[in-house]
Amino acid sequence: MSEMMDSSAAHHAFLGDEIVARINALGAISETPEHLARVFLTREHRAAADLILSWMRSAGMQAHLDAIGNVCGRYEGEVAGLPCLMLGSHYDTVRGAGKWDGPLGLLTAISCVADLNRRGRRLPFAIEVTGFADEEGVRFASTLLGSRAVAGTFVESVLGTRDEAGVSMREAMLQFGLDPDHIGAAARAPSELLAYLELHIEQGPVLEKLNLPVGVVSAIAGATRLAASLTGMAGHAGTVPMVLRRDALAGAAECIVEIEEFCRTDEDGLVGTVGYIHAMPGATNVIPGEVSFTIDIRAPTDAHRKLAVTDIVRRIENIAKRRKLSLQIDVTHENRTVPCAPWLKSQVAEAIAREGFRVFELPSGAGHDGMAMIDIADIGMIFVRCRGGISHHPDEHVETSDADAGARVLLRLIENFRPRGAAGGAS
Repeated sequence: MSEMMDSSAAHHAFLGDEIVARINALGAISETPEHLARVFLTREHRAAADLILSWMRSAGMQAHLDAIGNVCGRYEGEVAGLPCLMLGSHYDTVRGAGKWDGPLGLLTAISCVADLNRRGRRLPFAIEVTGFADEEGVRFASTLLGSRAVAGTFVESVLGTRDEAGVSMREAMLQFGLDPDHIGAAARAPSELLAYLELHIEQGPVLEKLNLPVGVVSAIAGATRLAASLTGMAGHAGTVPMVLRRDALAGAAECIVEIEEFCRTDEDGLVGTVGYIHAMPGATNVIPGEVSFTIDIRAPTDAHRKLAVTDIVRRIENIAKRRKLSLQIDVTHENRTVPCAPWLKSQVAEAIAREGFRVFELPSGAGHDGMAMIDIADIGMIFVRCRGGISHHPDEHVETSDADAGARVLLRLIENFRPRGAAGGAS
């Protein structure tokens, strides 16, 4: 094993304690103390950004808030102005969140740069750490806003979208102190990035089941979301015979069970979720005349997902026809499957093996900022085990030893990173 290959192991300090302490400090910044919520362009967003910027600067980075509200830190290479290996994740949350989803990857990257800085280590490339301001899409119902701005694919029509209080994104940006007409300033050119790499909690139970602290992500699964509406006939709960009813809620219930059974019997990783349902008029003694519900379909490949969506829609149409219900169904969101680059996967696997862990590759069923970043750079991901596979919930948790294992893998990868086309780095 070469001296360079062993460099991170020889000098490594235990980073888990620092990372966990910062996770807890960031987790204290919330709309309410009872339930963690930190959403885009709020006071909590500003407070979190200021804290993260201070950590970036103490790690030896030049740091600033960009045109969309991302926190951006840069650690120069052996000479100034070199292309960068970009590391990052998001620091916004869902409502009622856990502390680890997003911040673990961001804070681990900062701690790794701080370790390099303490040792006076500069590399033949720059390192940039980006904390994306809005990945979850909670406030304006549009995901990946921070990373889309960096990738240059931000859709300006989103600026007119309003939150639950009626505030538009344009107005919220102005209140925050950002100029919505200059979001384009956040965009990066592909020539500036060697790759984008993200460490993230698994948000699933696979690594825990295998007793592995880390894993190599193969791809980020694509997703199709649909909005369905069934319309029948409202009527008196006591006077309309069962055989004459056109009950929209009963029809929706049958559709939901059909979706579940279809996905449950699939053996190739298909998952389907109905996460929202609304019945009208919503009275105890009235047959529901109209019901709307959402459908979320994900699969490891686009071809599999698209075939599944076609089949599910056909089954819903058959149920509606048999029950004499009118159906409206629309696609509201579609993201393609995003593969992690083979040359990056091999370097992640190498770093995991060199740290003494078994290499295991698995897909991500959840979306990540890499889905936007792939438009300007090859992407790679490292998963870290989370307790019970629980995420988007206050019980979300990572053991300190696993946080440190992730940091060791990431630091080793950084110090031995080979850009695509370099010796041993071709795909």
